[in-house]
Amino acid sequence: MSTGLLMPKATAVWLVENTSLTFDQIADFCNLHPLEVKGIADGEVATGIKGADPVNMGQLTREEIERAQNDPAHKLRLAPPKVKIPEMKRSKRGPRYTPVSRRQDRPNAILWLLRSHPELKDAQIMRLVGTTKTTIQQIRDRTHWNSAQLQPLDPVTLGLCSQIDLDLEVKRSAKDRPAVAPAPADDTLLPTDLSLADQPDFDEKRLAENAFGERPAPERARDEEQSFDADSVFAKLKGLKREGGEEEEDESGR
Repeated sequence: MSTGLLMPKATAVWLVENTSLTFDQIADFCNLHPLEVKGIADGEVATGIKGADPVNMGQLTREEIERAQNDPAHKLRLAPPKVKIPEMKRSKRGPRYTPVSRRQDRPNAILWLLRSHPELKDAQIMRLVGTTKTTIQQIRDRTHWNSAQLQPLDPVTLGLCSQIDLDLEVKRSAKDRPAVAPAPADDTLLPTDLSLADQPDFDEKRLAENAFGERPAPERARDEEQSFDADSVFAKLKGLKREGGEEEEDESGR
């Protein structure tokens, strides 16, 4: 079945009118259904289409037509092109072309890329939406003339790039980032006393003060006992004795 034929219906009209090829041969060459070719022959299909000569267009040769007319099982083949036109390849380094009707959406797409994928480089954003480095920097610094009205919009939804291109650029940027070594599976958190035991200034008393906001009860009692002065204790005892003696004199005087 042919894939590079120009004007297939017009070619089918010419072949029906000027050759004795079968409907199946014409249908196979013109990529049509045999019933459609039969309708062309009956004048029911393509009534207003003028036939196009495939020989003049360089798509068939006289010899190929004669061979097919003599052999109903022979399938027509396109003639090789006389001039080979090289395919246009888009430069990988150049920016993507953006239609004029969609250029006003590029700032919104740039803002979306800067927020959603901050790992992308300026060159990658330029390839995706076809912008300039100056515009990217202005949107990043909020010095763009329309910064107050910009809204982050997905460039894929806007039709500025395809999802495949976006995923490819994100994967490339992920490869450039340094890999983070994963933690061993058997590592666990140690208790506080064990983790602080290796410190030179570790003290259980200090740990208790930090944890509960006060010192342990035995230590407080010990400090209170040490803080008592012997002279003050004896002075208090003498005062108690003096008060007791005065009370006895008052009772005896009575």
